[in-house]
Amino acid sequence: MKTYLAKKGEITPKWHVVDASGLVLGRLSVRIANILRGRHRPTYTPNQDTGDGVIVINASKVLLTGKKEEGKDYMFFTGWVGNERHRSAAQMREHRPEFLIEHAVKGMLPKNKLASRQMSRLRIYAGPTHKNEAQKPEPLS
Repeated sequence: MKTYLAKKGEITPKWHVVDASGLVLGRLSVRIANILRGRHRPTYTPNQDTGDGVIVINASKVLLTGKKEEGKDYMFFTGWVGNERHRSAAQMREHRPEFLIEHAVKGMLPKNKLASRQMSRLRIYAGPTHKNEAQKPEPLS
């Protein structure tokens, strides 16, 4: 039996919409990363972009377990001496709630050129509405 390898033009990506309200961040991120990579398809090929697009709504209502709301720290560094900034998850949720999901999903993708193409198919919205009706997204079960 031969192993199937997907070709570049054979896969047509679908779009899925996910409501993040009440879901745990890590478990949601794993699910999104697998869909972006295409691991939910039987035609998954690691070196090809066989994944689908994902639209996440209600990103501001995602849950963090334990004491991560105050204890989890995000560090930003400009490269200049003394310009290291730390923000807690609560501060990031207040100012940029999309960042929590984007950062978690990006860490679960491969560290290569393929990941940037897969991340371009991720749309995250803090509120309950989105602007991607033209893609005809299907709700993710």
